[in-house]
Formats: sequence, structure tokens, C-alpha cells
Amino acid sequence: MKKLAVVAFGGNALIRAGQKGTIDEQEENVYNTCLNLVELIKNDYNIVITHGNGPQVGNILIQNQAGFKMYGVPEMPLDICGAYSQGLIGYMIEQQLRNILEERGMERDVITIVTEVLVDKADPAFQKPTKPIGPYYSKEESEALAKETGAVFAEDSKGRGWRKVVASPKPMSIGNKNSIERLAREGQIVIAVGGGGIPVFYIKPNKLQGIDAVIDKDLASALLATLIKADEFYILTDISKVCVNFNKPNELKLDRITVSDAKKYLAEGQFAEGSMAPKVRAAIQFVENGGKETIITEASQLQNKDCGTIIVNG
Repeated sequence: MKKLAVVAFGGNALIRAGQKGTIDEQEENVYNTCLNLVELIKNDYNIVITHGNGPQVGNILIQNQAGFKMYGVPEMPLDICGAYSQGLIGYMIEQQLRNILEERGMERDVITIVTEVLVDKADPAFQKPTKPIGPYYSKEESEALAKETGAVFAEDSKGRGWRKVVASPKPMSIGNKNSIERLAREGQIVIAVGGGGIPVFYIKPNKLQGIDAVIDKDLASALLATLIKADEFYILTDISKVCVNFNKPNELKLDRITVSDAKKYLAEGQFAEGSMAPKVRAAIQFVENGGKETIITEASQLQNKDCGTIIVNG
């Protein structure tokens, strides 16, 4: 049987540092990232792709705000903006990956599934929202918006202004997981759980509703990988291997570590929050729940047989 892998695209797969995020820039970045997936496909893998959406959702929120101020176009809530972003990013990945496959005479369908992810309204994260989204405001603007909308705002750590913050609850279940697995095992390339998925909860029995929240993309991807019984979970980032003592004279690149090692390094504070720490936690989650191994690496390294940092049970 072919191996099934979930591949989580990092932010630089779409927009690189210093770029404006034009469609030409994003398409080129996606093309270059997808080029590296060819090796997995050649090596008889079935693939599910997940991805982030932070810059894209931020831009959609700004466009929402501008449309409302200038033309009175009703603003859409965050869950709807997340759905927008899944569609537009899925389209870019589909098109560029299909271009690559056709260039090489390889036949696979590439399918985007707009994915809802179930969260718990009682999750403690909703009591203390921390995830910044959307544009920056002055203190006065943020206070007025908070009074008008009930939203929570926090000052940016780099002094760029105030931003809305929302909860980042844990993902509990993935919508359409059975179809995602079936399509992938049939040989189609599936794009799902974009931006961590659209957060939804049961407002009452048998009735789902969206909610203002942002689910960690890597945790949602790890959950999906577990639920579809993937063999391997790849987390693509901007470094070739995970490091301890990062950017210090005694920096050490990690080739292969156990879950126990990873937990020890997390406890020591070796991995920064908002950077490598969530990725390592997602890696641990997948392996502890039946996955064979998680590989954290940079996309271009996929062409190497023993790429990245491999995390296994133990």
C-alpha cells in the first residue's frame, strides 16, 4: 500500500518576508513549494496538504472594513473570512500543483475541501483571547471599537498599535475527515484544514455555528493526520532542522529525537512560542496518537531521503 502523508505548509509557502503578497508573488512561492512535493509523489505517497492563512485573512478583514466604511457593504465575521481564505489559497495551490503535475506527465486530481473544525465553546482559551488578527489601530480607535462591538484588543509588543485578539481553542474533530481520507487513499491530492480550519461549535444539539477564533494550524493538521491514520506528518517551515540553543555558539541541529526528548526540550524553553514550540507540540501529538513519525523541515529538503528533524515515539 502507498504511504499516506499529511504535509503542513508553513507561512513562507505563500508569502515570504518582505513581500507585499501580490498574486504573482504568492503563485510563485506556491509553485516553488509544490515542486518539492514531486519527490514524495514519485516515491509512491498519497498526500493531504494543509496550510496557514494569517496574512490572507488579515487582508480580507481590512478589505471588509474598507468596503463597509466606503460603500456600506456588510462586514463578514471571522469564520466567513476564514472560508474565503481557504477557497483562495486552495485555488492557488490546486492550480500551481496541477501545472507541475502536467509538466511532468503525472495524473492526479487536486481537490480543495473547505473544512470546518469543531471546538468547545467552554474551552478556557475563550476566557483569555491571545491571537492577534486584522489591522492595527490607535488606542483610541481600539477602545471605540471594543465599546461598539465587544471585541477584545491588545497592544502589539513591537509598538505598532492595537489589534483585535481572539481565542485559539484546541481542535476537537475535523469535518469531512472520512471523505478526506478516502479521496487521498484513492490517489487524489487533497487540500484541507486551511488556516487550522473554520472554527465551529454546537450552539445547541445538532446545530453548528461559526465562532470568532483561530485554531493553530499545526495542531489541527496533527489531529487530521491522526484521524485519517496517516503514516507520516510533515511540518514545513523556514529551517532545515529543529535546533536547540538556537542562534547561540553552541547551537545543535537535531536529526532524530524521541517524544521524550522533545518534551524535555520544550520544558527547558528551547523552542519559542509562536514559532517552533507549537510545531513540536503538534509533532508530539501525532506520534503519541499512533503516527509513525513527524518530520519538521524546510520544503526544499524533501528531496533528501533523511531530511529534517524526525520525531518518533520513545
